[in-house]
Amino acid sequence: MIVESPAKAKTIEKYLGKGFDVRASVGHIMDLPKNDIGVELKKRTFEPDLIVSPGKEKVVEQLKKLAAKAGEVYLAPDPDREGEAIAYHLALQLGTNAKERRKIRRVTFNEITKKAVQDAFNHARDIDQNLVDAQQTRRVLDRLVGYQISPLLWDKVRRGLSAGRVQTVALRLIVEREREIGAFQPVEYWTLDAILHPERRKESKFKARFIGINGEPARVANGKDKDGPDKNGKDQFIANALPDKKTTDAALADLKDAKWSIASIQSREQQRRPVAPFITSQLQRDAANKLGFNVRRTMGVAQRLYEGVDLGSEGTTGLITYMRTDSPRVAPEAVTAAREWIAKQLGAQYLPAAANVYKGKKDAQDAHEAIRPTDAARTPESIARYLTDEQLKLYTLIWKRFVASQMVPAVYDVTTANITADAKKAGKTYDFRVSGSVLRFDGFLKVYEVSEDKKDDDESANRLPNLDGVKVLERDELLPEEHATQPPPRYNEASLVKELEERGIGRPSTYASIINTIQDREYVVKHGGSRGRFYPTEIGVVVCDLMVKNFPYIFDTKYTAKLEEELDDIEEGKEKWTDLLNGFYDHFEKELKVAGKKMENIKRMEQVTNEKCDVCGSPLVLKWGKFGTFYACSAYNKKDPTSCTFTKENIASKPDLNTPEAQEAGDTEEYCENCGKVMVLRRGLFGPFMACPDYNADPPCRTFRKLSQKQQQKPPEPTGEDCPVCGKPLVLRQGAYGEFVSCSGYPKCKYIKQNLIPGMKCPKCGEGDIAERKARRGNIFWGCTNYPKCDFTSNYKPVPKKCPECGSPYLVEKVLKSGVYLECPNKKKAAEEEAAPKKRGKKTAAATEENAIVCSYSKRIGDAPPPPTAETHGPLIEKGKEEKRELQPA
Repeated sequence: MIVESPAKAKTIEKYLGKGFDVRASVGHIMDLPKNDIGVELKKRTFEPDLIVSPGKEKVVEQLKKLAAKAGEVYLAPDPDREGEAIAYHLALQLGTNAKERRKIRRVTFNEITKKAVQDAFNHARDIDQNLVDAQQTRRVLDRLVGYQISPLLWDKVRRGLSAGRVQTVALRLIVEREREIGAFQPVEYWTLDAILHPERRKESKFKARFIGINGEPARVANGKDKDGPDKNGKDQFIANALPDKKTTDAALADLKDAKWSIASIQSREQQRRPVAPFITSQLQRDAANKLGFNVRRTMGVAQRLYEGVDLGSEGTTGLITYMRTDSPRVAPEAVTAAREWIAKQLGAQYLPAAANVYKGKKDAQDAHEAIRPTDAARTPESIARYLTDEQLKLYTLIWKRFVASQMVPAVYDVTTANITADAKKAGKTYDFRVSGSVLRFDGFLKVYEVSEDKKDDDESANRLPNLDGVKVLERDELLPEEHATQPPPRYNEASLVKELEERGIGRPSTYASIINTIQDREYVVKHGGSRGRFYPTEIGVVVCDLMVKNFPYIFDTKYTAKLEEELDDIEEGKEKWTDLLNGFYDHFEKELKVAGKKMENIKRMEQVTNEKCDVCGSPLVLKWGKFGTFYACSAYNKKDPTSCTFTKENIASKPDLNTPEAQEAGDTEEYCENCGKVMVLRRGLFGPFMACPDYNADPPCRTFRKLSQKQQQKPPEPTGEDCPVCGKPLVLRQGAYGEFVSCSGYPKCKYIKQNLIPGMKCPKCGEGDIAERKARRGNIFWGCTNYPKCDFTSNYKPVPKKCPECGSPYLVEKVLKSGVYLECPNKKKAAEEEAAPKKRGKKTAAATEENAIVCSYSKRIGDAPPPPTAETHGPLIEKGKEEKRELQPA
């Protein structure tokens, strides 16, 4: 049996016993080539040119050998389109002839339990080509867009940028929301509350809200609805409000001597029905709202719960069903188990007469299930000691939601009182209303509290005194309050997932990657902690605007949603995958040709501004640089070294991070997308990177994420010293080869402080000092500061001490496994002379004569430092296996 991950293989292996060998493909084994588009476009067949993914050759060869010896081969990747595509690629590699193909079968299971895995063999089938075609079409669509638009961005904006088919649409939502906030005009309005109590019952106070005058509702105009049916939009109003202070003061004057009474009281029973078990998007939203988990962390923790956790005597057990699903359907046996637990633990009053049934958007009994515990009787408390804190939190959320979905509704008694204030002097009757609810029976709320956004003026939670038989009321006080309408909030991860789901953009398996991608590309930044909001960066806005302007059809939100529906049709066999691609490419090819000719060249932008140069007073121009726009002096001339070089940052182009939501404190930790653990910063051969702490665990989690150049850079830190050349402060900077100290006046002053060996001059030229250097490959060496005039270098740190044996003017410090030693540099020269082949010639003879000194001086001066570990130097990657850094293809 072949699965994707080692963790999944470890859990399944114990269920199958002897005769089975369970192996992992470690994700995808085939993909489109990296250096070519890999899709046939000349004849419009769109056939992908699949190759074995770089770094997976050994995995494939090993699986081929095992498959050749096996009597049967079962392919068991995840039960979705991507899993079906992995199974298809495995079948291509393993089924090289008819005999081999006959023994390959596909099995799927929604949960990793002994029963589910063993039952899967009773339903073994062939590869579902429709599922494969749907996934392959998505991959080809993304390749066509990314591979053909990205070069345009490199040419017109900045090298290294890229555009994704779905990610660009998600970015568009964030950019448009930011512009909506920037253009927002607040509207003033006032609310008016009255603190009342029944006549002669001052202890029974309650608060009622003003709603109108003489039976006419009070409302304040609030612009037009941008999504209205007609061009101008539908008029919008703020209910139960007064327009300004003048009107409010007039109402307060009228109500000063008003007579208050209850006009009517209505009482009714209201039921609140339980919610369906989680689908992916709802789990991501609830985990964000209730637990503060971001999408990446939620899916990583859920992955581990699905693949299995060691439960002591029970062994490794899968705790939840497959976590990428948009179906709320539940297997009948799981419903029965939940109902049995409810009846036994909570009582018959919490159990509905018949099981609750939930249907998805497609209203179909598809193969997927909702996210639920594999065993309802396995309560969070019973397994808490085996789970990490984050695993327990997420499992508890999933377990409670599922059990609650099979319980009876909660019942409320809701009372609404309509109140009149008769202002006889003004000839008006002011209308007030108060509503309150009391929970009579908790029902499903005994187990699960629904997460929802409550409005500020929601009065349903009010507790009302008994108003039976009450007619006359007395006023305690009036509470006018000024308000201003607020702009729509910026998206956070939960609200962005909700928006994508409601618009039909993307699918459960893609939400996490969409959000990760737009952050990794630095098109958006998130501020405000774990529940932080997304702010588009300047480069994000530029890319979004260029894409939407030049590809209006391809990056339209409705068209993107339509493509998702067509992919669903391919999965169900209703549409041919080549028909979808032909229709898409007709539009795309036209827009691509026009964009190639007409797209604005941001690189060459030079926009005149009203700003003046701080140095020479010339006008400043707005230019585009590596990290966005900046102001530069228009008097600058490359050919004239004396021309003005003044520049300054364009602060207005940066996201406004002074908002309360951006200043909100919160964790800035990053979580592994495969297991949910906190990623750690490590240093490797090519610089710092983020890695999962379980790299060397059993089973391992080899998740890496490279840091961009900008992410690696730290802001300069003052050292407290002054530059010896120009007197400006020295600062600590982060460079390509590590940290260094230089003048803050750079580029005018190019002073760099060097790490010199005190009291030592160059033994070769006698003039220069000896300074520490770092080579391109990261290794440290020491050299003369008079380079290139003097080429003295040493791979070991020179020490200004004379050799007691041969008189060498310096010694070197060597760090070996056996300890730290002071040695004569001539010892190495002598050893090299013996090993080197003999050469004849005047120069060689002269050099041999000069270095003919033989010295054996060596003195141990200390213990060796501890060897590098995964914690101090990053995961220990075996030679030739560096490709394991890349877990999955893009």
